[in-house]
Amino acid sequence: MRITNKPILLVEDDEVDAMTVIRAFKDINVTNPLIRKENGEDALSYLRDVHIEKPCIILLDLNMPIMNGVEFLHVFKQDELLKRIPVVVLTTSEEQQDKVEIFNLGVAGYMAKPVDYMRFVEVMRSIDSYWTISEMP
Repeated sequence: MRITNKPILLVEDDEVDAMTVIRAFKDINVTNPLIRKENGEDALSYLRDVHIEKPCIILLDLNMPIMNGVEFLHVFKQDELLKRIPVVVLTTSEEQQDKVEIFNLGVAGYMAKPVDYMRFVEVMRSIDSYWTISEMP
């Protein structure tokens, strides 16, 4: 996604969905390292580790155990060192209330996970295309 080949953080508890993201990245030749955390709490711990390279983007599921995506965003967006990392929500949730709340929390995008794999690859391709050409501060 980024020429610098920074890691991408995937916050996703579902094994099948995580494998689908990995497969889609392979199909569209995304070579960034993919780091997966299974809930918001683990993702925050990872992001706050001063010894790791911060990701260029976070792909976030909303429905997870321990700390869900909305709870993660509430904490994440209050952290001065993290809040500028772009977050794209990838979820099966179609709840309008979820969309409003997460956009109010400053996410960069919201993508519904398509059931069809080829449509999912196109969603990943769109995200990759945008963030490859987007200039970050």
